[in-house]
Amino acid sequence: MSSEAQFAGFIATLGRGPGRSRALTRDEARTAFGMILRGEADPHQVGALLMLLRFRGEDAEEITGLGQAVRADMAPAPDGLAVELDWPSYGAGRTRGAPWFVLSALALARAGVTVLMHGSNEFSSAITVEDGLAAIGLAPAADMASAAAALRDGGFAYLPLRALCPAMQRLLDMRRLFGLRSPVNTAARLLNPADALFGVDGVFHPPYIDVHLGVAERMGRRRLLVLKGGGGEAERVPLKPGSATLWDREQGRRELALPAVEGLRAHPVATDTPAGLAAVWNGEATPETPLATIQATIALALLATGRTDDPAAAMRDGATIWAARG
Repeated sequence: MSSEAQFAGFIATLGRGPGRSRALTRDEARTAFGMILRGEADPHQVGALLMLLRFRGEDAEEITGLGQAVRADMAPAPDGLAVELDWPSYGAGRTRGAPWFVLSALALARAGVTVLMHGSNEFSSAITVEDGLAAIGLAPAADMASAAAALRDGGFAYLPLRALCPAMQRLLDMRRLFGLRSPVNTAARLLNPADALFGVDGVFHPPYIDVHLGVAERMGRRRLLVLKGGGGEAERVPLKPGSATLWDREQGRRELALPAVEGLRAHPVATDTPAGLAAVWNGEATPETPLATIQATIALALLATGRTDDPAAAMRDGATIWAARG
């Protein structure tokens, strides 16, 4: 059987029509996506498959298969690399401002939490992670080896998807043709490329939370915290009470009630600039709501890593970690 004929079978499975179509199994999804990454599927077939997956709705078994295919294709993490927190950043929210969560991750690294952030912000019309890092004198990693070096030196690295898995980035770039995101975006968020012990993840829409946690369970992740975050990022603006869902391999799934910070007012994101983000990092500016966002996002990471299971205590510790960033 030719590769085109084999791939056509996966499209037919998804698109036969009411009563006859079904989701792909994990093995089918892994095989189909492996063919895509190796260039064995016709581009028309790739587009058809991705849009059928989106139209049917994301399925944890399918996303697990996609993620396994990507993990087999990308360069492995160097031996002995110990990463504590996996932090995906694939949001492209048109209304979000500066990526304050980057400062949260950097403060955590100063406090001894090793953080690997990976992502793709090519479709963001806001300030990107790379814009923010450049403003404070940091650069993205060129590959997994340079990310490992940065992690050993400073406890933090940002690895763009284009360096982690170029074929995956090309698939994300197809959004320009579709006008829609595809399940590739979800699979990218769940790659955990360095096999970090813990993860913190944001989604655009609450229904995706079940998919993310279902994939974490199937992939044997130890612990993952997911919330509906600003711009789809793992970031929390504590203007009002919220919630996050935690998956723990030993304790299962549970909801966490997240407290608000009283008296906060909405921050005008249109005023954000990379220079303003750098000023906050350097202590030259202290805007109330961005600071509360940074500290509340540190709190998310403390809950994700199990340093505390008390959201109120995590908020207090987040403020302490931010103040002690040096």
